[in-house]
Amino acid sequence: MDRKATKLRRMAPLDTPTDLKTDGVREISGALNALLADVFALYLKTKNFHWHISGPHFRDYHLLLDEQAEQIFAMTDAIAERVRKIGGTTLRSVGHIHRLQRLLDNDADYVSPQDMLAELRDDNKQLTASLRETHGVCDERGDVATASLLEVWIDEAERRTWFLFEACRAR
Repeated sequence: MDRKATKLRRMAPLDTPTDLKTDGVREISGALNALLADVFALYLKTKNFHWHISGPHFRDYHLLLDEQAEQIFAMTDAIAERVRKIGGTTLRSVGHIHRLQRLLDNDADYVSPQDMLAELRDDNKQLTASLRETHGVCDERGDVATASLLEVWIDEAERRTWFLFEACRAR
């Protein structure tokens, strides 16, 4: 194969075939990429708190946050692959994540265990709202496959929110 043909092939657009309209692909991909950025941010914050939790309930909280982080991370590939399946492109860097994420980072040197749990509870609640909003976009554009995935993730986020709420309650 000659150099010119190889160069042209490398420059070819990622044009995955889909029956969704171009504006629908753009809108759904945009919503999913923002969602993916939030999921990465929540994953890293959950792991951060998992690594830095302390106190008398250390073991229980440490295990809870590890379990939740695994569940959150499991969403990432499915979201990105869904974007590609419908013909969009997805996140390319940590900087791209930073530009799109809506959940706030927490770089504090120390966060109390109760504040960690409360912050993650609120972040999961915010993620649930974003998942519902993205579901609405998918409904408007007729993307039932993405909507179906989102329904499972909404349920998982609600469960995480519930567990964190219960763990935060004053005894």
